[in-house]
Amino acid sequence: MDTKDLGKVHVAIPKMAEDMKAGRIDRRDFLRNSVLLGLSIPAAYGVVKAVTGESLIPAAMAQDTPVAGGRIRVGMSILDMADPAVYDWSEKGNLGRMLCEQLVKVGTDNLAAPYLAESWEANDDVSQWTFHLRPGVKWSNGDDFGADDVVATFTRWLDSATGSSNQGRFIGLTVKDGDTIKMAPNAVEKIDDLTVKFNLAAPMIAFPESLGDYPALITHRGFGTAYSASLVENPIGTGPFTLDSFAVGEHASFTKRPGWWGGDIYLDGVDWVDLGAEPSAQIAALASGQVDLLYTLDQSLIPAVQPMPTAKIYDKVTAITGVARFNVAQKPFDDIRIRKAIQACLDHQKLLELAYQGYGTPGEDFHVSPIHPEYSPLPLPPPDIEKAKALLAEAGSPNGIDLEINCVNDPKWESQIAVVISEMVKPAGINLTVNVLPGGTYWDRWTTWPFSVTQWTTRPLGVQVLALAYRSGVAWNETAYANPEFDRILDQAMGTVDIEKRKELVAQLEKILQDDAITIIPFWNKIFTASTTRVNGFEYHFAREFYFDKVWLAAA
Repeated sequence: MDTKDLGKVHVAIPKMAEDMKAGRIDRRDFLRNSVLLGLSIPAAYGVVKAVTGESLIPAAMAQDTPVAGGRIRVGMSILDMADPAVYDWSEKGNLGRMLCEQLVKVGTDNLAAPYLAESWEANDDVSQWTFHLRPGVKWSNGDDFGADDVVATFTRWLDSATGSSNQGRFIGLTVKDGDTIKMAPNAVEKIDDLTVKFNLAAPMIAFPESLGDYPALITHRGFGTAYSASLVENPIGTGPFTLDSFAVGEHASFTKRPGWWGGDIYLDGVDWVDLGAEPSAQIAALASGQVDLLYTLDQSLIPAVQPMPTAKIYDKVTAITGVARFNVAQKPFDDIRIRKAIQACLDHQKLLELAYQGYGTPGEDFHVSPIHPEYSPLPLPPPDIEKAKALLAEAGSPNGIDLEINCVNDPKWESQIAVVISEMVKPAGINLTVNVLPGGTYWDRWTTWPFSVTQWTTRPLGVQVLALAYRSGVAWNETAYANPEFDRILDQAMGTVDIEKRKELVAQLEKILQDDAITIIPFWNKIFTASTTRVNGFEYHFAREFYFDKVWLAAA
């Protein structure tokens, strides 16, 4: 595509191309943002080549000829996958994605690609998005996929009675009705059977990428009405597999579905196996051939896997982190001096080394990662125990204070964050008791613990997680943070197409979060997994999303 024609896709793209040519933005930022605004991925790569003379497309690598057949066995916790609208873990998304699919797929290249949607475009201020759905897609019960399914799915997501995190993601499509929130009139508009228009109350640059998140799976229009809201009881989907059997905490088995819109796949099926929480059991299962692929590899066990002749390791730099957060509506953490006293004791580089063996990047106590395009560095001051003591004295605790922090027992690195923090705060007179809880106990109250460690997964854009976790009143706001100024600037950032301007706004948000001391972001994880050498075509995703349409197994 000639650069002069880019404005036909979206008015902002020609300026992005000029900014890239002038060095004001880099090529990756151009790719990510132009694709968001509707430019196809091949065309975006073509513009980069035309403007810079360089190609970002990796050279093709020689590969063995794929072999059809076989069932891959994957070790992963088997969690309830009944209702995609309320998924809160990537493991649930991996199971649900066997059956149902999203409109947009964010690939391992961090680009938003068409999936159930064939293409999309936005108006000039990105407050209106039109999605063109892929024709010829069939549900596994024989029904045609179309706009009615999308409208019905959004209607469930945006109803506060459903309890979906998608309501926070797409808050611009909602309206308050008494004590409830629901989809605003004409917010999601069926144009024809294969076209849906989204009319947002406020601009939203991250709209396509939010449609690629793991709770954003599109369900059949009868889901929750004509039949129960359970994929286990009614496993109707557009995806490449059908459900054979399922048991929480045990297993989930799926078989290849003939006639999938994406074409034939190599595998006959996928068998997910729950290996329990102990990392050593997972390594034993891989070494013995009980499984072919692991969901995750604990970083402490990398030295044990490296010598295995039948294993290979995958890694990915991410924005995954264990957020040690304060609930600012609960005592004593409603006092900023207490929060700042704890923060003043911490050395984030040592936290990374002691809790995660140094694999990753130290955090700066705001929830935007160096891998996000909007990130601006705001380094923290060095630890200052005397400052911490002075803050405690001002807060009425001159002789120290007894506190508690809650965390889960799996993965181990999350509890290690809490343990290391508890040691670092001791010299200031802070006696921090670490309560390591079973997952079920922790997650029953995860948004209400006064002080706790919660793992958050990667989102492609920094503004996405800020909207999910820190906007006033949203479902996943576990800090109880409510700052109208933060919300106002976040709204601006969510609606700003210009990359440089959005980065300036996000820098303001970073500073607000850092100044208000509502979280400790200890570090950003580098993640790992492992497979046997039989596994081919697998690409490790930064949010641990597993796709099997290109995976195949070599002969044993």
